[in-house]
Amino acid sequence: MGVYVPEPYLARRLDDAEALDRSRAHLEAMRQRRSIRSFAPDPVPWELIENALRVAGSAPSGANQQPWTFVVVLDQERKRQIRRAAEHEEELLYRERASSEYLGAIEPIGTNASKPHLTDAPCLIAVFEQAWRWEDGEKRKHYYVRESVGIAVGMLLTALHLSGLATLTHAPSPMGFLRELLDRPENERPFLLIPVGYPAPDAEVPALRRKDLDEIAVIV
Repeated sequence: MGVYVPEPYLARRLDDAEALDRSRAHLEAMRQRRSIRSFAPDPVPWELIENALRVAGSAPSGANQQPWTFVVVLDQERKRQIRRAAEHEEELLYRERASSEYLGAIEPIGTNASKPHLTDAPCLIAVFEQAWRWEDGEKRKHYYVRESVGIAVGMLLTALHLSGLATLTHAPSPMGFLRELLDRPENERPFLLIPVGYPAPDAEVPALRRKDLDEIAVIV
């Protein structure tokens, strides 16, 4: 059993003007974020990826168990293997597994079973959730795993976007092949696959509308 050891929280409180400036700049930057499916082949400076991973690793998590693993895939042959496996599952999804309701819901996004972004993007980040861990020879359960990993992924996407990089959240269904191809242990389950890079010069995105504030927030 761990022991509570406190330490001072030293963050500086911002004055209102600085806080508003930061808030407005952040909002404006994040309004430009879109999911990109066309990537330029240009390499990405490693420090941008590393810093974004460190941001993700700073996310809050249930009981501070940090139940995540981020596997960065740079090898082109490994990316080809992932693409082949993902497209196989996606073909089955579109042809046999998906309901007509689901296919209708994603039609405005313009997706299909072809996933060239998995080999075009210079970097893939495969996110795994750790359902449990071995500690002192015993299996220890993790708590609020999906909530924790979801928060970490959100912070990762934000950090990558603010670094000028484009991303896509891709979840092949099912995606158990990722654990095999990336040689992950039995306690890790695939959570998400994120292509990362610079957008291609001719990249396009669907014309979609984001909900207004009064549609997503309630003040009581």
